Amino acid sequence: MLQNHTPKLKSGFICLLLMIAGFTAHAQKVADPQPVWWFGQSVGMNFNQFRGTTQMLNRDITVPTAFHQGRGIKPYISLLTEYRPNKTWGGMLNIAYDNRGGKFNTVMAPCNCPATLSTNVAYIAIEPSLRIAPFSNAFYIFAGPTLNFNISRSFVYTQDKVADLRGDWSDIRETSISGQAGLGIDIPLSGPQRDTKVTLSPFGSFQTDFGHEPRKVESWSFYTIRAGVALKFGTVKRKPIPIKTNTIYKTDTVYITKDGVVTDKDVQFSVRAPKMVPSSRRVKETFPLRKSVFFDMGSTEIPARYISLNQNEAASFKEDQLQESQPNNLSNGRAARQLAVYHNILNILGDRLRANPNSNITLTGASDNDPAQGKLMAENVKKYLVNNFGISPARIFTEGRDKPEVPSEQPGGTKELALLRMGDRRVDITSRSTELLMQVGGANSDFLRPVQINAFQEDPLDSHVIFYNTGANELLSSWSIEATDEQGTVQNYGPYTLDQASVPGKMLLAGKTQGNYKIVMRGQTKAGSAIMKESSVSLMKAEDSQQEGMRYSILFDFDKSKTKDVYEQFLINVVAPLIADNATVIIHGHTDIIGEEIYNLNLSKDRANETQRILERALSNAGKRGVKFETYGFGEDAGMSPFENNLVEERFYNRTVIIDIVPVK
Repeated sequence: MLQNHTPKLKSGFICLLLMIAGFTAHAQKVADPQPVWWFGQSVGMNFNQFRGTTQMLNRDITVPTAFHQGRGIKPYISLLTEYRPNKTWGGMLNIAYDNRGGKFNTVMAPCNCPATLSTNVAYIAIEPSLRIAPFSNAFYIFAGPTLNFNISRSFVYTQDKVADLRGDWSDIRETSISGQAGLGIDIPLSGPQRDTKVTLSPFGSFQTDFGHEPRKVESWSFYTIRAGVALKFGTVKRKPIPIKTNTIYKTDTVYITKDGVVTDKDVQFSVRAPKMVPSSRRVKETFPLRKSVFFDMGSTEIPARYISLNQNEAASFKEDQLQESQPNNLSNGRAARQLAVYHNILNILGDRLRANPNSNITLTGASDNDPAQGKLMAENVKKYLVNNFGISPARIFTEGRDKPEVPSEQPGGTKELALLRMGDRRVDITSRSTELLMQVGGANSDFLRPVQINAFQEDPLDSHVIFYNTGANELLSSWSIEATDEQGTVQNYGPYTLDQASVPGKMLLAGKTQGNYKIVMRGQTKAGSAIMKESSVSLMKAEDSQQEGMRYSILFDFDKSKTKDVYEQFLINVVAPLIADNATVIIHGHTDIIGEEIYNLNLSKDRANETQRILERALSNAGKRGVKFETYGFGEDAGMSPFENNLVEERFYNRTVIIDIVPVK
């Protein structure tokens, strides 16, 4: 039954490689430290292929007809060790039971009767390999030699109605050296906050027949296509995340007691406070316009929150109308101005299509497991542009999918699926017209060309007093802040559970122009003991409403911490040239509310630090000097998030790093 399966096996192996490689499009680059050493076990199947000539089985048995080709499926089991000093390269070592047995193709003996020959040749194999992750993610390739020690050499020869002979091969090579190459992908099974990491790794490999002639006589050789899965375990040694601030005030040291005993572990409390507290600032904001229209679950109609214009209103609509400040009651909630701009996306698109008659767009609707419904969603967007803005139907193409090209829901995910699926129910807008797209990214840009907004920024981030309580998440059940001014007036903030918190300086000043404050952090350890640490800050209100800053934003895909190449070019080519010598650049990262709170905090820090790294390198290359960076990660902190998290588009816009450029004062 296996005799004609060689082409199928090769095709199957190619499909396996493509499937593993395809997973890399979804492999998450998560903000999660990984072990250097991994240990585990792998199991697989060897698809063995025989070739050459075999006739003399041993010194006592020579069969009348030679065997030439064969195949077999046999088990492979190994103990493994991996060394990964970084995200790109490392080493692997497998100690394996490697069965290369199989059955030769049936031949006809001189008696005109069929003859068969099967074997159970097996080895203990030592397989060191170089491991390379070319994209610095879960996908990896490996290659290296194999050292094989023979442990089984039996055969069974049958000749219909004449013979049934069993024995061991003669002239077997006790050791042999060959080679292998393959690829795999690491699928995490453990949570990001666990110190013990577990991954499941499907893999495929090819074992060459070069150097793998099992006998010293005749020309029998075999090569193998192997498919299997490995289960790997590793332990993380976590390092504290460095905090980059302008001013750090050292604290008095008060130890933590646990059951009356002084412990070695302690939280590190510090305060970052601005020298001057601006209450507001003029800002020119380059607001990214995501190229998606999100639809409500179960509906194919454009949601009412997207601003719809009739034909007369559309005829007079200009994108520039959105540039100046809007009334405060434009809508309720944080960042109402920016959200109102985004909810004009169809009107902005209609205005741009009207102004650029040679441009075309494609609308791709995605509806879970129902491409026809996705197509209908896209058609409804097209109908609005055609009927209300007079755009020619020939310029708008529509299609339907079950999932968007970059979905939020990942294979195997089990948590918060309802929120993720809401983000995947949308119509995406693509075009090859640069008039419609972001200034970088070309046809593959994730955004339409951004909208310019002029506004006042209330309580800018450099006006905040930020409290760092490193280790609080691990050691404390909660903590709070007590601020006492020179007159003895006490303000209380909290309770908090994470490692940092923030209070606007204007709130601490409470109407005064300046003030000196004693800051006391009071915490409760998880063992029930009290902890107290002290610091102090001095604040002075700054009134400089004429100062004008600039703001840029970068949006991230779900659970991603590394910028795409096009965004890196945006930072280098667009943002960095606008940063003057001695300016201050404030970078703050945020996430939506999907996922664990601690994980999201670390993810936002990784996003912000990655952005600072790119800008610092660009400024250095340009010869800029004296630029000061203040970089923060706020995770899903509701008090600091740019948007609420009630609407799906708000959650998408909260996956962001915001860059505020403050000119020299």
